[in-house]
Amino acid sequence: MCGIVGAAGRRLQLTSAMVEQMRDTLAHRGPDDAGAWLATDGNCALGHRRLSIIDLSPGGHQPMHDPKGELTIIFNGEIYYFMELRRELEGHGHSFHTASDTEVILAAYREWGEDCITHLRGMFSLAIHDAKRRRLLLARDRAGEKPMFYWHGNGVLVFGSELKSLMAYPGFPRRLDLQSLNRYLAFSYIPGEHCILDGVKKLPAAHTALYDIDSDSLTVRPYWRLPEPVRNVTASDDELVEEMHELLRDSVKHQMISDVPVGIMLSGGVDSSLVTAVAAEVSSSPVHTFNISMPDSAALDESPFARLVAKHFGTNHTEFAAEAATVDLLPALARQYDEPMGDSSMVPTYLVSKLIRQQATVALGGDGGDELFGGYHTYEWVRRQALVRRLVPAPLRTTVSNAAKLIPLGVRGRNYLIGTAQDIDWSMAHATLYFDQPARRALLAPSGFVADETPEHDRALFAYGCSAEQRAMAMDFRTYLPDDILVKVDRASMLTSLEVRAPFLDPKIIEFAFGRVPDHLRAGHGQRKVLLKKLAKRILPAELDITRKQGFSIPLDRWFRGPWGTYMSDVLRQADPKLFDPRAIESLLASQERRMGNANRIFALTVFELWRREYAVSF
Repeated sequence: MCGIVGAAGRRLQLTSAMVEQMRDTLAHRGPDDAGAWLATDGNCALGHRRLSIIDLSPGGHQPMHDPKGELTIIFNGEIYYFMELRRELEGHGHSFHTASDTEVILAAYREWGEDCITHLRGMFSLAIHDAKRRRLLLARDRAGEKPMFYWHGNGVLVFGSELKSLMAYPGFPRRLDLQSLNRYLAFSYIPGEHCILDGVKKLPAAHTALYDIDSDSLTVRPYWRLPEPVRNVTASDDELVEEMHELLRDSVKHQMISDVPVGIMLSGGVDSSLVTAVAAEVSSSPVHTFNISMPDSAALDESPFARLVAKHFGTNHTEFAAEAATVDLLPALARQYDEPMGDSSMVPTYLVSKLIRQQATVALGGDGGDELFGGYHTYEWVRRQALVRRLVPAPLRTTVSNAAKLIPLGVRGRNYLIGTAQDIDWSMAHATLYFDQPARRALLAPSGFVADETPEHDRALFAYGCSAEQRAMAMDFRTYLPDDILVKVDRASMLTSLEVRAPFLDPKIIEFAFGRVPDHLRAGHGQRKVLLKKLAKRILPAELDITRKQGFSIPLDRWFRGPWGTYMSDVLRQADPKLFDPRAIESLLASQERRMGNANRIFALTVFELWRREYAVSF
């Protein structure tokens, strides 16, 4: 895992020292090596920070050039199947001088040009400078595991793994994008290509961006899309379970390849337990598993389940007891999540990453299992909502929705009732809102920005599949997974220089989940992750409870009644009254004092305010 940064354009004016300054904002992503390169014509500059995983020799140094000196690459990630790709390229006449996957990407570009990206199986963000064609290619992996921010203006393109690297570019504007803030308040993350800073965008997952230096033109396009959902299933349930087992076995085997110690983040849930079971199958030596226990929060502590799995498969198991997180951690995390993130599970994710890094450099996790195979309760809920729309007249649903708007923010079930008014897609877009439209308008009133009813990204992404469940899972795969879950894991783990891999997000498994698995094997009739649980019954210990669903979380409501609540209240009471209405802030804090369930909303606002202060962002 690494950090990349670069800039290109005929109007580019950067010195080596400037490139190195931008690059070294990402030192936490790559503490093992650093490189920088300026094109002889001054029209391109690339910087790289390296976390050495594959080929620890100097041969893996970046920026890396091809033998002809025409191509230069910076690359963040891992191409797990690079040896197979290397053998294919050798068949085309290419030769190699290192054991690095980076060199394989360069050869793939020389062989296939921009289409080389479709041959890569792994997690990545990368940039390739083509001196002969005077262009720059940016690309991001299919699921969006690795980040890429970019800014195109004033005749230059500036890009990087994290927003802080762009902010180090001389004269870079730091102005708040109020529409993106509106999206953040709605969802606690900023979806799609949007960014919290005006003029900045994120390269979407499964997209490339081709920049022509001479014309200063940028073309962004998708190179991959989700397969069409299955309609007529010919395989039996047992055949599909076996197919899933083989795909996971192949993915785990390849993702365990490393020249540094590898471990597994074993929570004790179905997904990470399956990864552990398969790793034990394919490994010639005992695998190393890690778990973090929460002795002061019994309801959130899954360590007994992790111990059971570890014992069953004979892993070298390390259990860390989580210390109570202090409020001093919040400013540090707000600084690292250089686009604000309201998911409070960033706290335990950082803590477990920090502890694992003491013994391993790479960790495998279970991310993606819920979005691909129906793990969230909302997937059962949308099935019921579809039934409600057939049985309950629209006027009655509208009456219920309007009445629910009178329920105070934070009352459980409020969003679901409000969402019954219109079609099922509108309902899904409302189900997980943090702040609804009236709340956002009240908060942002001093800014003059009028929040729209529902940020448009969700509804635009529902155009997939036939059933409500298929549309909901596709929406989560395209937004919640890359813009919340994977951002949380990437930034928290990279702050500790730990590489986290996700075997469930191998392209073959993604295509299997959306293109082969029917709805009845994902969610419905009181069950979730049906196919994975069928596999779990085959290979996990019989005494493991696979019916429970416990997210990786902290007891935020309880913490609010202590120093965390005092700290967050103080931060928000000092927020700029020209942006957030103090009366709306006080109302929110008062509701939490009455235990209305708004701790997560307060956390999201606090992270935003700490972020804005840290980076001196104007509006």
